[in-house]
Amino acid sequence: MQFLLNDDDLLLIVDVQNDFCPGGALAVADGDAVVPVINRLAERFDHVVLTQDWHPPGHSSFATSHPGSAPFETISMPYGQQTLWPEHCVQGTPGAAFHPQLATKPSELVIRKGFRTEIDSYSAFYENDRRTPTGLAGYLRERSLRRLFLVGLATDFCVHYSALDARRLGFDTVVVETGCRAIDLAGSLDAAWAAMAAAGVQRINDLG
Repeated sequence: MQFLLNDDDLLLIVDVQNDFCPGGALAVADGDAVVPVINRLAERFDHVVLTQDWHPPGHSSFATSHPGSAPFETISMPYGQQTLWPEHCVQGTPGAAFHPQLATKPSELVIRKGFRTEIDSYSAFYENDRRTPTGLAGYLRERSLRRLFLVGLATDFCVHYSALDARRLGFDTVVVETGCRAIDLAGSLDAAWAAMAAAGVQRINDLG
């Protein structure tokens, strides 16, 4: 399908950071393969926004913050179930930096998330309590941006949560599959695609 892009479309690039790429602390398989795809897509958009995972040391989502726990276990937090992760994307570290080949110059805004010690944040729009906003929705509305194309890492976590929240907030939402890669933790990828489809997220292979 060939998409005709409009001036109210936006490319939302989710967490293309060193720690999510091969060699990183929480590497997504083939994660760096999204970079040339995203750079190519970004050239076609008038509006681009980046998100950046930005955890303080000792963040509550780190397995090391819970003695006796291991990475990828699930625990109960005040806001719900939380997967515990290896320490990653710690503020100011090389792992938190954007992939060096990612073309960040076209971006108008960087949304940092996960910087509150006590709560994780997958979505570009809300912390994991689903109530604490990042401010992105207000920015998009003030700029009269209505349709979002999502790419980045990882399909089944931060892209998934961002897409669901975008739909919940009333934005037309498209996930470009060639610009994403997944963790696929215990069937999480299939579950994510099913949830996105049910919410009305459009899934495409590429922009054509």
